[in-house]
Amino acid sequence: MQETIIRGIAQLATPTGRSARHGGAMRELSITSGAAVWIEDGVIRAAGKEEAVLSEAAAACDAVRLALSGSPQQETIVLDGKGKCAVPGFIDPHTHFLFGGARAQEFDDRLAGVPYLELLKRGGGIVATMRATRAMDEDALFAAGEKTLRAMLALGITTVEGKSGYGLDRETELRLLRVLRRLDQETPATVVPTYLGAHAVPPEYQGRSGDYVDFICREMLPLVREQGLADFVDVFCETGVFTTGEARKILEKARDLGFMLKLHADEMSSTGGAELAAELRAVSADHLLSVSEAGIRELATGQTVAVLLPATAFCMRMPYAPARKLIDSGAAVALASDDNPGSCYTYSLPLVFALAVIAMHMTAAEALTAVTLNAAAAVGRAEEIGSIEPGKRGDIVLLDAPDYRYLSYKTGLSLVQAVLKDGAIVYEGAAS
Repeated sequence: MQETIIRGIAQLATPTGRSARHGGAMRELSITSGAAVWIEDGVIRAAGKEEAVLSEAAAACDAVRLALSGSPQQETIVLDGKGKCAVPGFIDPHTHFLFGGARAQEFDDRLAGVPYLELLKRGGGIVATMRATRAMDEDALFAAGEKTLRAMLALGITTVEGKSGYGLDRETELRLLRVLRRLDQETPATVVPTYLGAHAVPPEYQGRSGDYVDFICREMLPLVREQGLADFVDVFCETGVFTTGEARKILEKARDLGFMLKLHADEMSSTGGAELAAELRAVSADHLLSVSEAGIRELATGQTVAVLLPATAFCMRMPYAPARKLIDSGAAVALASDDNPGSCYTYSLPLVFALAVIAMHMTAAEALTAVTLNAAAAVGRAEEIGSIEPGKRGDIVLLDAPDYRYLSYKTGLSLVQAVLKDGAIVYEGAAS
């Protein structure tokens, strides 16, 4: 039995609960000074004031008692949290991190004023990445994905949602999903796979989006389900990409097959995506830069998590999603990187956290909830991760700072000193 003790923690800061926090409840953190955490076989057994936690652990386990008394025990790890803040492992609930190629020229063109939809028409955008991704075999994709996940772990990101969507054909989409499953099994990070076949209309279906939607519904969704390759199905519902009607058709078929649902909603134009996501009880509606007042009301009164991607707005020089209005209306808000090779080539949650607080007017407490418990809810995992409390997995980040508010105060810097995944140390390093 593996035991892990983190003792002497200057501050333990965590949201609590096993579902998303809505509205003002996003500001309600459990804050403990002089804290400790006891993890047994990957699961948190106790967290709180050091004296109580250590007493409970020592009474229940001889190996812990001996380790705390100074006698080394192979099965017990004792970490010193002096001067450190402990927060839950960060969760990135919206990424496109698995792909081939790069689009640096396109990024420059966009900043020079060329609209994204125009880039799509030129054969750039998602279709450009599609070509490079189709050319990669499974091992090459795995190596690229593993490298990214290792870098994410160093930033404290212990769980990552990863989408397909850069194959847009049968074989490459299945290959991407197989690699995502393999990355989940063979790396320390948890990877939650999403099938995003409806990311763009591929060249072979140009002008026939309805036929492509039929292909997804008739062939791909049953095949992905049969092979157990994805937890979620997502659709890029946007002007010039997939209509709300097409998104509804795909998502209703996915729901009937037992998938959980996500939706790229109201990013560059207001299409009713948020309303559709709420109606279908999707787990999340993502982007929402152009969400309507009706969409905000639907998200505020339902259970669909609003996943906001401030780094995307930053990189695209677009107005930010209305985080303040969503939270004040009662919605549950999560934050994500949207790491992708076109509009937002970053997985820096320190940047995302800072943008949320500084540019979107979220409080530091709301932002912490948004990258932990609410992000866990946005990937359907709030029962098991997203907070530091008994019964949850031992996914914890030790910050080289005495207070969680340093996450925005030391703007854009990684403060990560150590990362624990299921109670095991998966990263140690000096903070910036």
